[in-house]
Amino acid sequence: MNQTEELQPEVLDVTIIEPRLKHPTIFAHFDKLLPGTAMIIHNDHDPKPLYYQLLGERGNCFTWNYLLNGPAIWEVEIRRNDAEGQAQTMGEIVAKDLRKAEVLKKFGLDFCCGGKKTLEAACREKGLDVLAVRAELEKPQTAAVAAQHDFGSWNLAFLADYIVNVHHGYVKNNLPILLELGGKVAKRHGDVHPELIKVYDKLSAMGNELILHMKKEETILFPYIKQVEARANGQDAPQTFTSVKEPVAVMENDHDIVGRLAEDIRTLTNNYTLPENACNSYGLLFKKLEDFENDLHLHIHLENNILFPKAIDLEQAGG
Repeated sequence: MNQTEELQPEVLDVTIIEPRLKHPTIFAHFDKLLPGTAMIIHNDHDPKPLYYQLLGERGNCFTWNYLLNGPAIWEVEIRRNDAEGQAQTMGEIVAKDLRKAEVLKKFGLDFCCGGKKTLEAACREKGLDVLAVRAELEKPQTAAVAAQHDFGSWNLAFLADYIVNVHHGYVKNNLPILLELGGKVAKRHGDVHPELIKVYDKLSAMGNELILHMKKEETILFPYIKQVEARANGQDAPQTFTSVKEPVAVMENDHDIVGRLAEDIRTLTNNYTLPENACNSYGLLFKKLEDFENDLHLHIHLENNILFPKAIDLEQAGG
């Protein structure tokens, strides 16, 4: 058998199998798959129940990709994951393609603070149909993103500087404006919309947390990450901590706190839905709050899902 033949997935025509033997036959074929190889099932109806049965009995060890999706014929490629792909997290999905973030956001899935969860686990927690989410993720992504940078290819020092210049800078420039605007709108409309007072309180708490958090990153963690990278490149650099994991854990905890406050604000504002006859300041506040949250998601994603894991890997490799 040549290499081309080895890469061709076996096609199993389920339509010609006796009904009571369909799933046992598919499972038997799946169990013979080697890591990284795939099979294709050909069917005359959507095999979605099979997906859940396979997930329940074999666990999160495969990927499920519709090649044909009805209305007469369904074909699905089932691939047994290799060791690295067995538990792809939402953070990893977005790290590979930033445009996927828009899909996850549409379903209310947190890819930044909750980026370490697998898609299956996150969908299960929210009661979402994971196949519907996967189908959306597999569609060609046309949404424009703020930047088309390949963040994963950047060296750590450059990425850290980018985060400081772009995202820390964004917070520092926009937080004072938001607080002033939030206070103004809460004072003017808080008697009729008391949730605005809670929004302001949450925003103030988030701002205090972020200012302290960014200072810790800029003066402690990011310089240390640059030291890790410098040592990996053979340069003589001090080792301030026993391990980068310790300060990273502290920063990730800060991210969780800020993420929950941002989620609270989104809930209080009913996803930034304006009431009737909202004034211009009211509308501007909600628009800027939503923009702030979107920037925060990307900010935390770059740290939790790219910068921190790469720093830990580099240090463990001897950096």
